[in-house]
Amino acid sequence: MDEQSRKLLQECSSGCKMGIDSMEQAREFVTEEKLGKVMDEYLEKNRKLDMEIGELLEDAGCDEKEPGAAASAFSWLTTEVKLRLKDDSSQIAKVMTDGSNMGIQSLCKYVNQYEGASHQSMSLAKKLVKTEKDFVKELEQFL
Repeated sequence: MDEQSRKLLQECSSGCKMGIDSMEQAREFVTEEKLGKVMDEYLEKNRKLDMEIGELLEDAGCDEKEPGAAASAFSWLTTEVKLRLKDDSSQIAKVMTDGSNMGIQSLCKYVNQYEGASHQSMSLAKKLVKTEKDFVKELEQFL
């Protein structure tokens, strides 16, 4: 696997893991069934993408990338504080939307930065961006 493909996939892996962690954390606060179903659907989509990305990296003898400790801690703390203060569906959707939008920005940056990545790597990165955009769109009804 070439270096650009590896780096792009590792960033996608990190982004998936950060999204999964955030959704799992926020999911504990969800009481509205409809929001819970949306979150469960996108949590599963992220898990599948993470597995697919992980398999590609593993097949190439490369390691997955874990989210940075500082970013993970900050994300966890921010989510926890916001949802403990106000845990209604609107607040949960806002927190998830904010996180997804940050993920979209990061992933788009890496897609542009690693433009020489393989078609397969680029396709997975773009699929992850689309999944995040679709999640944001689904969350709009709860804002």
